[in-house]
Amino acid sequence: MSIQFSVLMKNISQWLSEYGESHQNKTNKAIHWICVPLILWSILMAISAIPNPHFLQALNINFLYIVIMLAVAYYAMLSTSLAIGMVIIMFGMYALTIYIKMNLALNIPIFALVVFVIAWIGQFIGHKIEGKKPSFIKDIQFLLIGPIWLLSDVYKKLKIPL
Repeated sequence: MSIQFSVLMKNISQWLSEYGESHQNKTNKAIHWICVPLILWSILMAISAIPNPHFLQALNINFLYIVIMLAVAYYAMLSTSLAIGMVIIMFGMYALTIYIKMNLALNIPIFALVVFVIAWIGQFIGHKIEGKKPSFIKDIQFLLIGPIWLLSDVYKKLKIPL
């Protein structure tokens, strides 16, 4: 088993179509609607718990913002409208994380790890039901495609062009 990292040679339609090939089963899709956002959120939570390096503090820049902007830059190369949607989603998840930090007595790194592990267990159960391997086994970029695959479905229903 080898994981490949292909260059951005595919367009958004090709990425979404290829991702969709291993996500046909209704149960697997439902699991993905729950688990993909939870995985993304848990990663953002974990990153938000990393102390900012001094040089970023001096610039008043949060490390998480850099990570979000890198992800958004990747999405923008594929679709401007999906990139805009992902900015809104990721900063919304970050806002939820801030709310939790301020109002609940949770250890954010531990909470993020628990959410991450449970969500990945759900993902693998979904793919077991589907009978197909997760797409990222073929190309690691599919880890970034999952969230926009879900968002693209919302866009199609709202008739927002990709």
